[in-house]
Amino acid sequence: MSKSTSPYPRVSASATGTGVVSQAGTVLLLRTAEKTGLAAALTTELAPYRKPLARHDPGKIVLDLATALAIGGDCLADIAQLRAHPEIFGAVASDPTVSRLISVLATDADTALAAIGRARATARSHAWAAAGTSAPDHAIDEAHPLVLDIDATLVTAHSEKEQAAPTFKRGFGFHPLCAFVDHGTGGTGEPVAMLLRPGNSGSNTAADHITVVQDALAQLPVDPAYRVGKKVLVRIDGAGGTHGLIEYLTKRRLSYSVGFGLTETMVAALELVPDQAWTPAYDSDGQVRDGLRP
Repeated sequence: MSKSTSPYPRVSASATGTGVVSQAGTVLLLRTAEKTGLAAALTTELAPYRKPLARHDPGKIVLDLATALAIGGDCLADIAQLRAHPEIFGAVASDPTVSRLISVLATDADTALAAIGRARATARSHAWAAAGTSAPDHAIDEAHPLVLDIDATLVTAHSEKEQAAPTFKRGFGFHPLCAFVDHGTGGTGEPVAMLLRPGNSGSNTAADHITVVQDALAQLPVDPAYRVGKKVLVRIDGAGGTHGLIEYLTKRRLSYSVGFGLTETMVAALELVPDQAWTPAYDSDGQVRDGLRP
């Protein structure tokens, strides 16, 4: 019999109605983290931050924090929801221990985030491999590329949190820029990268868009085809209509669909294009989009 090395207890399902515990549904999250290798990868990548003789593994602390968010937490102290159920979550670090780890990671945030990013990429690679023909990158080519959607969102802050600022919609909070892998009509967007930004960050900031695209590409399973062919399509709305971003996407040989506002000069130039040169606009299934026929 092999001994489990998981930091989380094994929980069995029973129809007897006895031994019922709260938050048992999170077992699905924890087992997914284990099966994809996320738990082990976080432990490996964050090992440099573990002090000698420390009781709690930094990787597990970070994973516990992510789990706390998944079940409704919105601050570090909400990890107490996990600590209250050791039969599900095992040994959970105290609030001071969690706070100290976050403070240490914050002293070199770029290095810490890169380590967590590598752990996530490892888990994603395992998950997509297990998905087989259902994986987003299965049989991709120029005609059927893997699609990365880049878009920003507004997150409201109800207090003077660090870097919170007025937003362009007269709110107050943050303006993160996100990247999702499109799973098509049979699925939803899979978040692969997010750049946290103050609420007053610009919508057309090329440097931010390039950073998010780079981070998103780093999350894709290692495949030279991503680098040498147009098997990845980057979709961005009007916020991506900048020379800096377009030039970057072109140099990376990525396919792209970017919206932008037309100037009078552009409109005049379009009128010179002969009618026979136009083709219909197609959706992701290769069908002509309604209302956009020539």
